[in-house]
Amino acid sequence: MPRTMLTDQHWSKLENIFRNFRIYLKQNLRNFIEAILYRIRTGCPWRDLPASFGKPNSIFKKFSRWSKDNKLLKIFKLISSDADLEWVFIDASHVRAHQHATGIKDQAISKSIGGNSSKIHLVVDSHGNPVQFLIEDGTTHDVKVAPKLINSIDLNETEILCADKGYDSESLREQIEKTGTQANIPKKSNTLSNNDHVDWYFYKIRHLIENAFARLKQFRGIATRYDKLKQSYENSVALACIFIWLPL
Repeated sequence: MPRTMLTDQHWSKLENIFRNFRIYLKQNLRNFIEAILYRIRTGCPWRDLPASFGKPNSIFKKFSRWSKDNKLLKIFKLISSDADLEWVFIDASHVRAHQHATGIKDQAISKSIGGNSSKIHLVVDSHGNPVQFLIEDGTTHDVKVAPKLINSIDLNETEILCADKGYDSESLREQIEKTGTQANIPKKSNTLSNNDHVDWYFYKIRHLIENAFARLKQFRGIATRYDKLKQSYENSVALACIFIWLPL
């Protein structure tokens, strides 16, 4: 029997959430979730899933249906709705795309000198828990994706949004400050203005988002992208984020 990840307490929480989404609680549903967790934890191909989880092709087809309906993304949004958004941190991290993930256009994979890659653009709350994420190609600059990322979250109760120098943009600061939120983003060293506006205490707390990326990338199927379809990889990342929230 392979090592599983869901405790009875975790599964009890998930069952209640599944009822909200009218997901039929079949006897093998827990085994199905464990199978997806096993795959993203180990990075193995679907056909190499242990037989104790069931038929790999059936598991793959069911995961594809769930991904098409964005079920795991919807569950993640529900489970993260209690996030503490007093402080918000944003950043992005490269993910190497395996050669098996390439071959289909417009799936948030791009090629550079380092090879094929994607990027996870992440938002975490005051406690470092994931709140929102976007999957984009690996060559688009972070500051170009940031407006879309910020529009996807509610900043009405947020006091400070913190990001690194890669997000140094006056238009981005204006977008953030229109919501009544302070943009705690340092300016690059080659600019003429100073950084007197930066609260360096909050800037040091940026380690929370680095810790979140470290936890996500403990899943080998997240640290390296094996999914050809963007929606499949998005739902895999969503399940990893759900797993981070379950103990809370």
